[in-house]
Amino acid sequence: MQSIVVYCASSLGVNPIYNEVAVELGEKMAANGIRLIYGGGGFGLMGNVANAVLQSGGEVTGVIPNFLADLEVAHNTLTELHFVETMHERKFKMVQLSKGVIALPGGYGTLDELFEILAWRQLKLYDGPIAIVNINGFYDLMLQQLDRTVADGFLKAENRALLLVANSVDEVLKLIGEFWEGV
Repeated sequence: MQSIVVYCASSLGVNPIYNEVAVELGEKMAANGIRLIYGGGGFGLMGNVANAVLQSGGEVTGVIPNFLADLEVAHNTLTELHFVETMHERKFKMVQLSKGVIALPGGYGTLDELFEILAWRQLKLYDGPIAIVNINGFYDLMLQQLDRTVADGFLKAENRALLLVANSVDEVLKLIGEFWEGV
């Protein structure tokens, strides 16, 4: 595996466990020779994942729209930083550069990215694995809602299964690796 997109918050949240997991993910990606592809910001969980990869000797590619470069303060010490015009270009460029997607906790932006890539996977526009790290039960209610969409006939069970669920960094990296071994 060469690179993974990580979707996560541009803030830290209130529970320190989220940041601990972000840093752990960054460290383990670097240790396993996995390049981080992410939104290019320098703050919050996203900035700390990037910093952990870099401090552990790994490589990081950021992709940030010009209008967000000032708002999210583009990280200026990355291995590579791409500036794009729109959010759509950002999301497309990020997955073009990756072999998988991992989502950590986050808000609207993280959920938007996660659901869009799941829709792309369902439509066969993207073929990589998509996983969440459900640390501290952060995604429990979302997973219940997805199960409800299956039960109520709005989502096929095989499409629900496109979302891999892990409870730790080690587990998510294992799931992503196993996906590619099985292809």
